[in-house]
Amino acid sequence: MTITSFIPPHRTLMGPGPSDIYPQVLQALSRPTVGHLDPLFIGMMDELKQLLQYAFQTQNAFTIAISAPGSAGMEACFVNLVEAGDKVLVCRNGVFGERMRENVERCGGVAVVVDNEWGTAVDPDLVEQALQNDPEIKIVAFVHAETSTGALSDAKTLAKIARKHGCLTIVDAVTSLGGVPLLVDEWQLDAVYSGSQKCLSCTPGLSPLTFSQKAIDKIQQRKTKVQSWFLDQSLVLGYWSGEGKRSYHHTAPVNSLYALHEALVLLQNEGLENAWQRHRNAHEELKAGLEKLGIKFVVEEMSRLPQLNAVYIPEGVDDAEVRNELLQRYNLEIGAGLGALAGKAWRIGLMGYGARSENVALCLKALETTLK
Repeated sequence: MTITSFIPPHRTLMGPGPSDIYPQVLQALSRPTVGHLDPLFIGMMDELKQLLQYAFQTQNAFTIAISAPGSAGMEACFVNLVEAGDKVLVCRNGVFGERMRENVERCGGVAVVVDNEWGTAVDPDLVEQALQNDPEIKIVAFVHAETSTGALSDAKTLAKIARKHGCLTIVDAVTSLGGVPLLVDEWQLDAVYSGSQKCLSCTPGLSPLTFSQKAIDKIQQRKTKVQSWFLDQSLVLGYWSGEGKRSYHHTAPVNSLYALHEALVLLQNEGLENAWQRHRNAHEELKAGLEKLGIKFVVEEMSRLPQLNAVYIPEGVDDAEVRNELLQRYNLEIGAGLGALAGKAWRIGLMGYGARSENVALCLKALETTLK
């Protein structure tokens, strides 16, 4: 058997991620590779930090991109901030809250879980009550934008409650960064991680991350070594320290970082508030069309995430058959339901470059035709 080059079809990606990549970002990937300690590359990394600070709306000195996907960004937060015996309040309202709980336990921490119904935001009152009941809790962990359900939680309020009880926050912003307001400094969030492949419309495989000074202080006061060598941020810090101070840690994914730099330049040029509004506008167009088709949303309007739309599959419709038809006939990908919503819902993404009227029109027409 002779294996030939892999040439994928041109899909329109409207699932839970990855999203359609900007053409400029694809071009950036093909630029000549330089060494990861080359002075020019180091200069680009310093620009990348500034661009990430803008995207996160933070002045945190420790704002970087981890050379691995968002799941590694999540793990980096937990392995650095949680030591054996530490109590962590985990707010679980979907798949990714459960992954947080799993991380806490693998670090030897004690997870105190607050459960919220799938498709709803995290309830601040339940968080307040749990912290009142257990003053030993040191960290509050929650998902800002729950990708499995399309629910958006109130990060500002949750962080305020955590601070009142002397707790740090770990925040999953994988699907929120660049798509909805995320104000790290104003809301005083401590450890926030995201992914390159959602609303930034970059290649998958990088995890933007920012730590507050309080989070850095906790890392520096650890009594034990971080259990992961690769994700130990006290070691990575030396690699992102700037010209003349940079120490070798690992071979960075050079071309992927070119791509993230380009995606963040596009975000900077558009302006954060304009990007947030574009996602909102695309969501409103999709919502109007889905309502005409009689398709209902999983999440109540006030907690609904514009860039990740979870909708109930109409009664009598075969989930996999419809998604396969969309893929084969229209080269259009929408996502299946996860966890409690498996087989009951579709997840339609409007992220980054994909948050455009032509994508919405294609999705609505393809769904209408296929459902008929």
